[in-house]
Amino acid sequence: MIVVNDIVKTYGDHKAVDHLSFTLEKGKIYGFLGPNGAGKSTTMNIMTGYIAATSGTVSIEGHDILGEAELAKKHIGYLPEIPPVYNDMTINEYLTFAAELKKIPKKERRDQIAKVLSMTKLGDYGDRLIKNLSKGYKQRAGLAQALIGFPEVIILDEPTVGLDPMQIIEIRELIKSLKDDHIVILSSHILSEVNEICDEVMIISHGKMVERGTPQELEDKFSSGSKIKLSVLGSEAQIRGALSGIPGLKNIVISEEKNSDGALDCEVDVSGDNDVRIEISKAFATIGVPVLSMNKETKTLEDVFLQVTGVTPATDKKEKTSKFKLGKKKAKEAAEAVIKEDEQKKAAESEIKDDEKIEADKVENDESSVATDAETENEVEIEKNDTEETSDKNEKSEENTDENVKTIDKESEKEEK
Repeated sequence: MIVVNDIVKTYGDHKAVDHLSFTLEKGKIYGFLGPNGAGKSTTMNIMTGYIAATSGTVSIEGHDILGEAELAKKHIGYLPEIPPVYNDMTINEYLTFAAELKKIPKKERRDQIAKVLSMTKLGDYGDRLIKNLSKGYKQRAGLAQALIGFPEVIILDEPTVGLDPMQIIEIRELIKSLKDDHIVILSSHILSEVNEICDEVMIISHGKMVERGTPQELEDKFSSGSKIKLSVLGSEAQIRGALSGIPGLKNIVISEEKNSDGALDCEVDVSGDNDVRIEISKAFATIGVPVLSMNKETKTLEDVFLQVTGVTPATDKKEKTSKFKLGKKKAKEAAEAVIKEDEQKKAAESEIKDDEKIEADKVENDESSVATDAETENEVEIEKNDTEETSDKNEKSEENTDENVKTIDKESEKEEK
């Protein structure tokens, strides 16, 4: 027997488990359900002694999980969500190691290992290295270590994760076979699996127990009525006329367009537990309108789970629609803001480029002007030099001419003499 008494676990200001209490007995499989962050894994870790509760107690087969840890843990087999396997060991080595940790007598180890290998369908893989196994077979190896020693309490956290459909069926059958001699606690997000395997379901939310009972009890408790879906070969007026005379029907919804069979789909809520399908069939038969199909839908475990954890499917749908519209609006506004920001950025960059171009042109013009001035100065200087050179040449020419004249005069004087 497991007795969990008023356990609390806090992390700073956050209360992961909030005064949780329950008792579990041998001969049943208990489903442990809750949304992510509800406190499921924390509760299981406290029950196995992996972590200590802030307050409260857990008793396993009469032994306190903290005060008599070794005696209490002898009665527990635990498969966490990630199997605690050692990749460099073979399966046989790993199970032998687990048996030694659990202090199983040496003479019993071989038989127990052979038995759990057979139970988990690992008989042909005992000498295989765990690192060479698929995810599904690693999961099986983790389950085998939980079973070794055949403890009174077996806690399984998502035991079918990574298994193929055939393996899932085999593991489910194995879990079912364990309940006669063990207390089995199963945590899973697959509600159909919980519905099929578990004798009782415990639903926790925000660290508190919000519902407990068999799957059928929970479905009945939250079924304030049912829904009937029909496919009818008739007009909307004919459908409403036929259904209006049947007591207990409400919220008749008829599709605007015909389905692939040329019929109109219709949904109607039924108050109470009355099955009115016979009355509906007679009503349509009376007016000669064929009914192609008619199905009755009731609350499922999934509907119960969504409702007790704070979100009903209807509310969830409205909330999703509202969030979608709001998200769409925000996304549009964000996109427009980004576009506007890009345009402003481009405009600013363009303005900067224009300013840079103007500045560059100005610099280029200044440089060109300077170059032109320098060129003009050079030309003036060259012209000045040319003028001075020409003047010098003329002066020299005049001097030469004067000298020549003087020479001629002298020669003439000589001749006259």
